[in-house]
Amino acid sequence: MDWSIQEIARLAGTTSRTLRHYDAIGLLVPSRIASNGYRHYDESALVRLQRILLLRELGLGLPQIAQVLEQGQPEASALQTHLELLRAEQQRLARQIESVESTITALTERKDLMAENMFDGFDHTQYKDEVEQRWGKKAYADSDRWWRGMSESERAGWKQRVAELNHDWVAAAETGVDPASAEAQALAARHVAWLTGIPGTPAAAAGGDVKAYVIGLGEMYVADPRFGANYGGEQGAAFVRDALRNYAEANL
Repeated sequence: MDWSIQEIARLAGTTSRTLRHYDAIGLLVPSRIASNGYRHYDESALVRLQRILLLRELGLGLPQIAQVLEQGQPEASALQTHLELLRAEQQRLARQIESVESTITALTERKDLMAENMFDGFDHTQYKDEVEQRWGKKAYADSDRWWRGMSESERAGWKQRVAELNHDWVAAAETGVDPASAEAQALAARHVAWLTGIPGTPAAAAGGDVKAYVIGLGEMYVADPRFGANYGGEQGAAFVRDALRNYAEANL
């Protein structure tokens, strides 16, 4: 049994263009080419695609993913490693859900809040040292104060805004539009507006060099896979970098 490229794109939540790109670089070769020229994928290809998508979620770029897959580790063993990472994240999210549910119960039933349980699973300070090293202690203090001062609904709205922006960047990159195109530049404008709304960043500071910050941030997206993962890996991050540079050069 096999599936057409359109079916696989729909099931995996990706695009036919992305799958064709994976084929072109040898990352995911179709099992057969039908008489009409359509690519088809069998069960083995599906397992490989699942591993590719999981590795992208972990922040690896396509060249790094290719290296991992070429190691020849048995599929079941490799997927077991992925499963353990997913379960760890699942447990963290479960703790967050439980802590929020506990807070809701305490508020609705007018019980005392248990402060020691309210932040289980949360760790917004995990990048504290890195932020302070890059932009100074005041930058972290300002952004931390801003985050703590928001209500839960405001935080949820902010996260949704970021998720939508990241999704639109990935979609644009996968369609192959020019970073200098109107579509890409509209995304860059949204991105800069988002950055300037976060206290503590050089983009929000009075007198800060916003142009240099935006260009430098784009380079960091490519250099650091943790950030590049938000944009679909190294290729997507490079698209965001180029679009931000074009926007900064023209508008900042």
